[in-house]
Amino acid sequence: MRSCKTEINPTSEQKQIINRTIGVSRFIYNFYLGHNKEIYEAEKRFVTGADFSKWLNNDFIPNNPDKSWIKEVSSKSIKQSIMNAERAYKRFFKGQSKFPKYKKKNKSDVKMYFVKNDVKTVIECERHRLKIPTLGWIQLKEKGYIPTDKIIKSGTVSKKAGRYYVSVLVETPDVMPMSADKTEGIGIDLGLKDFAVMSNGTVKKNINKKPVIKKIEKRLKREQRKLSRKYENLKQQNKNMKGEATRKNIDKQVIKVQKLHQCLDNIRTDYINKLRC
Repeated sequence: MRSCKTEINPTSEQKQIINRTIGVSRFIYNFYLGHNKEIYEAEKRFVTGADFSKWLNNDFIPNNPDKSWIKEVSSKSIKQSIMNAERAYKRFFKGQSKFPKYKKKNKSDVKMYFVKNDVKTVIECERHRLKIPTLGWIQLKEKGYIPTDKIIKSGTVSKKAGRYYVSVLVETPDVMPMSADKTEGIGIDLGLKDFAVMSNGTVKKNINKKPVIKKIEKRLKREQRKLSRKYENLKQQNKNMKGEATRKNIDKQVIKVQKLHQCLDNIRTDYINKLRC
Protein backbone atom coordinates (compact mmCIF):
# COMPACT_ATOMS: atom_id res chain seq x y z
CA MET A 1 0.00 0.00 0.00
CA ARG A 2 1.22 3.52 -0.82
CA SER A 3 -0.19 6.91 0.10
CA CYS A 4 -0.40 9.75 -2.43
CA LYS A 5 -1.36 13.32 -1.53
CA THR A 6 -1.93 16.22 -3.88
CA GLU A 7 -3.83 19.50 -4.09
CA ILE A 8 -7.23 19.62 -5.78
CA ASN A 9 -9.28 22.37 -7.40
CA PRO A 10 -12.93 21.77 -6.42
CA THR A 11 -15.85 23.79 -7.74
CA SER A 12 -17.85 26.09 -5.45
CA GLU A 13 -20.54 23.40 -5.04
CA GLN A 14 -17.92 20.78 -4.19
CA LYS A 15 -16.34 23.16 -1.66
CA GLN A 16 -19.69 23.53 0.09
CA ILE A 17 -20.08 19.74 0.33
CA ILE A 18 -16.51 19.33 1.64
CA ASN A 19 -16.90 22.10 4.22
CA ARG A 20 -20.26 20.74 5.37
CA THR A 21 -18.93 17.19 5.66
CA ILE A 22 -15.86 18.32 7.62
CA GLY A 23 -18.09 20.37 9.95
CA VAL A 24 -20.46 17.46 10.61
CA SER A 25 -17.51 15.08 11.13
CA ARG A 26 -16.08 17.46 13.75
CA PHE A 27 -19.48 17.70 15.46
CA ILE A 28 -19.86 13.89 15.57
CA TYR A 29 -16.34 13.46 16.98
CA ASN A 30 -17.01 15.95 19.77
CA PHE A 31 -20.53 14.59 20.36
CA TYR A 32 -19.19 11.06 20.84
CA LEU A 33 -16.56 12.27 23.33
CA GLY A 34 -19.11 14.25 25.34
CA HIS A 35 -21.78 11.51 25.25
CA ASN A 36 -19.30 8.86 26.34
CA LYS A 37 -18.06 11.06 29.17
CA GLU A 38 -21.62 11.58 30.48
CA ILE A 39 -22.46 7.86 30.30
CA TYR A 40 -19.23 6.87 32.05
CA GLU A 41 -19.76 9.38 34.88
CA ALA A 42 -23.37 8.27 35.37
CA GLU A 43 -23.23 4.52 34.71
CA LYS A 44 -19.50 3.68 34.81
CA ARG A 45 -19.58 2.05 31.38
CA PHE A 46 -17.91 2.74 28.04
CA VAL A 47 -19.99 3.19 24.88
CA THR A 48 -18.37 1.60 21.86
CA GLY A 49 -18.42 3.23 18.46
CA ALA A 50 -20.89 0.65 17.12
CA ASP A 51 -23.33 1.21 20.03
CA PHE A 52 -23.06 4.98 19.65
CA SER A 53 -23.75 4.74 15.91
CA LYS A 54 -26.90 2.66 16.54
CA TRP A 55 -28.11 5.07 19.24
CA LEU A 56 -27.40 8.06 16.97
CA ASN A 57 -29.35 6.70 13.98
CA ASN A 58 -32.19 4.91 15.79
CA ASP A 59 -32.81 7.12 18.80
CA PHE A 60 -31.13 10.53 18.84
CA ILE A 61 -31.80 11.79 15.28
CA PRO A 62 -35.45 10.52 15.10
CA ASN A 63 -36.20 12.22 18.45
CA ASN A 64 -34.37 15.43 17.47
CA PRO A 65 -35.56 16.54 14.01
CA ASP A 66 -33.42 19.69 14.24
CA LYS A 67 -30.35 17.42 13.97
CA SER A 68 -31.46 15.79 10.70
CA TRP A 69 -28.65 17.65 8.87
CA ILE A 70 -26.29 14.96 10.21
CA LYS A 71 -27.67 12.55 7.60
CA GLU A 72 -27.15 15.03 4.76
CA VAL A 73 -23.44 14.20 4.46
CA SER A 74 -21.51 11.02 3.65
CA SER A 75 -22.19 8.24 6.16
CA LYS A 76 -18.63 6.97 5.64
CA SER A 77 -17.19 10.20 7.02
CA ILE A 78 -19.48 10.05 10.07
CA LYS A 79 -18.55 6.43 10.73
CA GLN A 80 -14.85 7.24 10.41
CA SER A 81 -15.17 10.13 12.88
CA ILE A 82 -16.76 7.78 15.43
CA MET A 83 -13.98 5.24 14.87
CA ASN A 84 -11.32 7.93 15.34
CA ALA A 85 -12.92 9.08 18.60
CA GLU A 86 -13.20 5.49 19.84
CA ARG A 87 -9.54 4.90 18.97
CA ALA A 88 -8.55 8.05 20.90
CA TYR A 89 -10.43 6.80 23.97
CA LYS A 90 -8.81 3.36 23.79
CA ARG A 91 -5.33 4.90 23.50
CA PHE A 92 -6.10 6.94 26.63
CA PHE A 93 -7.26 3.83 28.55
CA LYS A 94 -4.03 2.03 27.56
CA GLY A 95 -1.91 4.94 28.80
CA GLN A 96 -0.59 5.68 25.30
CA SER A 97 -1.93 9.25 25.13
CA LYS A 98 -3.69 11.94 27.13
CA PHE A 99 -7.45 12.31 27.42
CA PRO A 100 -8.98 13.06 23.98
CA LYS A 101 -9.46 16.75 23.19
CA TYR A 102 -12.43 18.27 21.43
CA LYS A 103 -11.90 19.32 17.81
CA LYS A 104 -11.95 23.07 17.20
CA LYS A 105 -13.06 24.79 14.02
CA ASN A 106 -10.16 25.81 11.75
CA LYS A 107 -7.68 24.58 14.37
CA SER A 108 -8.02 20.78 14.31
CA ASP A 109 -7.19 18.28 11.60
CA VAL A 110 -10.63 17.00 10.53
CA LYS A 111 -11.05 15.32 7.14
CA MET A 112 -13.73 14.07 4.78
CA TYR A 113 -13.36 10.30 4.36
CA PHE A 114 -14.29 8.13 1.38
CA VAL A 115 -13.71 4.42 0.76
CA LYS A 116 -14.07 1.67 -1.84
CA ASN A 117 -17.37 0.07 -0.76
CA ASP A 118 -17.03 -3.39 -2.28
CA VAL A 119 -15.04 -5.49 -4.75
CA LYS A 120 -17.04 -4.33 -7.77
CA THR A 121 -16.82 -0.63 -6.90
CA VAL A 122 -13.91 1.25 -8.50
CA ILE A 123 -12.72 4.74 -7.52
CA GLU A 124 -11.90 6.09 -10.96
CA CYS A 125 -8.79 8.17 -11.52
CA GLU A 126 -7.49 9.86 -14.64
CA ARG A 127 -4.36 11.90 -15.21
CA HIS A 128 -6.00 15.22 -14.38
CA ARG A 129 -9.04 14.27 -12.27
CA LEU A 130 -10.36 11.90 -9.60
CA LYS A 131 -13.92 10.65 -9.05
CA ILE A 132 -14.79 10.86 -5.35
CA PRO A 133 -18.07 9.44 -3.98
CA THR A 134 -20.62 12.20 -3.15
CA LEU A 135 -18.41 14.76 -4.95
CA GLY A 136 -18.09 13.37 -8.48
CA TRP A 137 -15.17 14.23 -10.73
CA ILE A 138 -12.77 16.70 -9.11
CA GLN A 139 -9.83 18.39 -10.79
CA LEU A 140 -6.25 17.66 -9.65
CA LYS A 141 -3.75 20.53 -9.63
CA GLU A 142 -0.77 18.17 -9.94
CA LYS A 143 -1.47 16.03 -13.00
CA GLY A 144 -0.19 12.48 -13.23
CA TYR A 145 0.83 12.23 -9.58
CA ILE A 146 -1.81 9.67 -8.56
CA PRO A 147 -1.30 6.40 -10.52
CA THR A 148 -4.20 5.62 -12.86
CA ASP A 149 -3.41 1.90 -13.25
CA LYS A 150 -3.63 1.01 -9.54
CA ILE A 151 -6.60 0.28 -7.26
CA ILE A 152 -7.52 3.11 -4.87
CA LYS A 153 -8.71 1.59 -1.58
CA SER A 154 -9.69 4.72 0.35
CA GLY A 155 -8.90 8.39 0.75
CA THR A 156 -9.50 11.65 2.58
CA VAL A 157 -10.19 15.24 1.56
CA SER A 158 -8.77 17.94 3.82
CA LYS A 159 -8.71 21.73 3.95
CA LYS A 160 -5.77 23.83 5.09
CA ALA A 161 -5.23 27.58 4.78
CA GLY A 162 -8.10 27.88 2.30
CA ARG A 163 -6.69 25.16 0.02
CA TYR A 164 -8.00 21.64 -0.52
CA TYR A 165 -6.04 18.38 -0.67
CA VAL A 166 -6.83 14.75 -1.40
CA SER A 167 -4.87 11.83 0.02
CA VAL A 168 -5.50 8.32 -1.34
CA LEU A 169 -4.30 4.87 -0.35
CA VAL A 170 -3.21 2.95 -3.45
CA GLU A 171 -2.75 -0.79 -3.66
CA THR A 172 0.78 -1.55 -4.91
CA PRO A 173 2.76 -4.82 -5.16
CA ASP A 174 5.14 -5.62 -2.32
CA VAL A 175 8.76 -4.69 -3.01
CA MET A 176 11.35 -7.22 -1.87
CA PRO A 177 14.04 -5.57 0.29
CA MET A 178 17.64 -5.82 -0.83
CA SER A 179 19.71 -8.50 0.86
CA ALA A 180 21.99 -7.46 3.70
CA ASP A 181 25.20 -8.36 1.84
CA LYS A 182 24.45 -5.81 -0.91
CA THR A 183 23.91 -2.81 1.37
CA GLU A 184 26.11 -0.83 3.72
CA GLY A 185 24.97 0.94 6.84
CA ILE A 186 25.49 4.63 7.54
CA GLY A 187 25.29 6.55 10.79
CA ILE A 188 23.23 9.76 11.02
CA ASP A 189 23.48 12.28 13.86
CA LEU A 190 20.61 14.78 14.04
CA GLY A 191 21.49 18.05 15.72
CA LEU A 192 20.55 21.70 16.25
CA LYS A 193 23.43 23.47 14.51
CA ASP A 194 23.25 21.20 11.46
CA PHE A 195 20.24 19.20 10.33
CA ALA A 196 22.21 15.95 10.01
CA VAL A 197 25.85 14.82 10.12
CA MET A 198 26.55 11.47 8.46
CA SER A 199 29.33 9.02 9.20
CA ASN A 200 30.70 9.37 5.65
CA GLY A 201 31.41 13.07 6.28
CA THR A 202 28.33 14.52 4.58
CA VAL A 203 26.76 17.47 6.42
CA LYS A 204 23.21 18.64 5.75
CA LYS A 205 22.64 22.27 6.75
CA ASN A 206 19.78 23.42 8.98
CA ILE A 207 16.91 24.65 6.80
CA ASN A 208 15.75 27.08 9.52
CA LYS A 209 18.88 29.19 9.06
CA LYS A 210 18.15 29.97 5.41
CA PRO A 211 17.20 33.62 4.64
CA VAL A 212 13.87 32.66 3.08
CA ILE A 213 12.78 30.90 6.30
CA LYS A 214 13.82 33.85 8.49
CA LYS A 215 12.00 36.26 6.18
CA ILE A 216 8.74 34.29 6.36
CA GLU A 217 9.04 33.81 10.14
CA LYS A 218 9.51 37.56 10.58
CA ARG A 219 6.39 38.22 8.53
CA LEU A 220 4.52 35.52 10.46
CA LYS A 221 5.26 37.22 13.79
CA ARG A 222 3.96 40.52 12.41
CA GLU A 223 0.71 38.94 11.14
CA GLN A 224 0.22 37.07 14.44
CA ARG A 225 0.52 40.32 16.36
CA LYS A 226 -2.14 41.83 14.09
CA LEU A 227 -4.41 38.87 14.76
CA SER A 228 -3.90 39.19 18.51
CA ARG A 229 -4.83 42.89 18.43
CA LYS A 230 -7.99 42.12 16.44
CA TYR A 231 -9.06 39.59 19.07
CA GLU A 232 -8.48 42.14 21.83
CA ASN A 233 -10.58 44.72 19.94
CA LEU A 234 -13.38 42.20 19.53
CA LYS A 235 -13.47 41.53 23.29
CA GLN A 236 -13.95 45.24 23.98
CA GLN A 237 -16.84 45.61 21.56
CA ASN A 238 -20.47 44.67 22.01
CA LYS A 239 -22.30 42.24 19.70
CA ASN A 240 -23.37 44.82 17.13
CA MET A 241 -22.72 45.45 13.46
CA LYS A 242 -19.27 46.77 14.22
CA GLY A 243 -18.46 43.60 16.15
CA GLU A 244 -19.62 41.47 13.23
CA ALA A 245 -17.36 43.42 10.87
CA THR A 246 -14.44 42.84 13.23
CA ARG A 247 -15.24 39.12 13.24
CA LYS A 248 -14.97 39.06 9.43
CA ASN A 249 -11.62 40.84 9.59
CA ILE A 250 -10.41 38.26 12.09
CA ASP A 251 -11.38 35.44 9.73
CA LYS A 252 -9.39 37.08 6.93
CA GLN A 253 -6.39 37.52 9.22
CA VAL A 254 -6.59 33.87 10.35
CA ILE A 255 -6.31 32.80 6.69
CA LYS A 256 -3.19 34.98 6.27
CA VAL A 257 -1.54 33.37 9.30
CA GLN A 258 -2.52 29.87 8.16
CA LYS A 259 -1.05 30.48 4.69
CA LEU A 260 2.29 31.54 6.18
CA HIS A 261 2.35 28.43 8.39
CA GLN A 262 1.54 26.34 5.32
CA CYS A 263 4.34 28.02 3.35
CA LEU A 264 6.90 27.20 6.07
CA ASP A 265 5.62 23.63 6.31
CA ASN A 266 5.89 23.18 2.52
CA ILE A 267 9.48 24.46 2.42
CA ARG A 268 10.60 22.20 5.28
CA THR A 269 8.76 19.15 3.91
CA ASP A 270 10.28 19.70 0.46
CA TYR A 271 13.77 19.95 2.01
CA ILE A 272 13.32 16.68 3.94
CA ASN A 273 11.92 14.86 0.90
CA LYS A 274 14.88 15.95 -1.24
CA LEU A 275 17.29 14.68 1.43
CA ARG A 276 15.71 11.23 1.18
CA CYS A 277 16.29 11.01 -2.58
